[in-house]
Amino acid sequence: MTNTSNTTDLVIAARAVELSSAIVGKGVRTLTATGGPDTQQVLAYDLAHAGAAVETARSMLDYGAKGELESTLTCAFVADMVHDLVSRLIGREKLWGVDPSTLAESHDFVEKYRDPNLLASLATKPGKKHLDDDNEMVQDTFRSFATKVVAPHAEHVHRENLDVPEEIISGLAEIGAFGLSIPVEYGGFSEGGDGEYMASCIATEELSRASLGIGGSLITRPEILTRALVKGGTEAQKHEWLPKLATAEVMVAVAVTEPDYGSDVATWCTFAARANVLMLLARTDPDRTKSHKGLSVLIVPKPRGDAHGFVFNQPSGGRMEGRPIDTIGYRGMHSYEIALENWWVPADHLIGETAGLGKGFYYQMEGFENGRLQTAARAVGVMQAAYEAACDYSQNRKTFGNNIAEYQLTQVKLGRMAVVIQGSRQFSYAVAKMMGKGEGAMEASMVKAYVCKAAEWVTREAMQIHGGYGYAEEYSVSRLFVDARVLSIFEGADETLCLKVIARRMVETAKAS
Repeated sequence: MTNTSNTTDLVIAARAVELSSAIVGKGVRTLTATGGPDTQQVLAYDLAHAGAAVETARSMLDYGAKGELESTLTCAFVADMVHDLVSRLIGREKLWGVDPSTLAESHDFVEKYRDPNLLASLATKPGKKHLDDDNEMVQDTFRSFATKVVAPHAEHVHRENLDVPEEIISGLAEIGAFGLSIPVEYGGFSEGGDGEYMASCIATEELSRASLGIGGSLITRPEILTRALVKGGTEAQKHEWLPKLATAEVMVAVAVTEPDYGSDVATWCTFAARANVLMLLARTDPDRTKSHKGLSVLIVPKPRGDAHGFVFNQPSGGRMEGRPIDTIGYRGMHSYEIALENWWVPADHLIGETAGLGKGFYYQMEGFENGRLQTAARAVGVMQAAYEAACDYSQNRKTFGNNIAEYQLTQVKLGRMAVVIQGSRQFSYAVAKMMGKGEGAMEASMVKAYVCKAAEWVTREAMQIHGGYGYAEEYSVSRLFVDARVLSIFEGADETLCLKVIARRMVETAKAS
């Protein structure tokens, strides 16, 4: 339980969250009145990230009531959020249409919880997760698998740019990883509610803690197709594909960007060589070239190809080519530019069949909203691994006669990492619970925006704590750093997500109210 002082500070923290939310709200009204996200892109981008940070802080308030350490972590997170908000405001007060002095009453609170000595005291106190028994079991199961099976391959696959080892795929299938979101009647483990979202979050974090490229990312792609099928598939399609997805008989790659559309410049597709099918978002109504209503989702079977590029030809003359795109991190999954020419797909592979024509965007978004939540969980796992590596290194590396863990600057870095990671985790949990109720679409975008940017900072600081060795491949932190960099790019590039999704929905909400 929290003591009286902590309880009082939590009340002040809640007040600071509301004041910050009001400032963001005023900024959104100004944005709405001055042309919206397309006209005021910088303002829209700042508001999207500020709003995401505010909602992350809000999600921490319940966590803060669970104990004295939890209260301190929460207050430190809120203080950090207020500081970041004020930093965004300075020099742009007129652009936002707000008076930053609104936050003046929070000054003493922010001063207390940004105090270096307080942050230093949190260096090795990341706080409990407070999971229930069922989710503790999920965590233990996937942590054990990640430690014993995924982690031993992580560095070798990254350095040699190898494929995901088949023992990882088969092992994940055996422990039910691919069936977490598949309803029980189709061979999975989902019984609805927030349980499946929480289980996926927890499993993804633990796998990503071992490796993003050959662990945490394997669940997301089949889950995107799963949710599209559950949303719009025919019963025959569900019975045909969902059991195969649950057992990894079918592995999926997602190709949803047509040339000259979206945030990518071509049809970028990750995991395309190993996959047995592509989940392809294609334009099936040429008369609606500027409308998402002309898009449909197809399940496109394909042979397994070589990781370093492939070309397939159909007897009827169809052609599929996967040009490899080498990347600085996120190795194991492999990325490709996919080109299709006259590639024939059976009519019953269009999700929803005739009833699904033109509804592909909606089916895709059913999976992508949860995909964004899963990306946040991946980011938490990468951050956790980086924090643990930095803690371990700092306690074993001596400079000028002392372990670097004894220096205040190192301790403050580690303390702020602990605060940011727990805030990111708790917001992910909060969004999982919302999505279990059929809510949280906006928050799913926000959690991705906030947490993925946070992962860049955490992994950078972890690398910095390692000094020169942080830049050496023999330490895992260099892999974690380059892996973290992709998180703000895929599943919706950060700028596109902020401008086209978060800021736009903020404006719509402002207009409605």
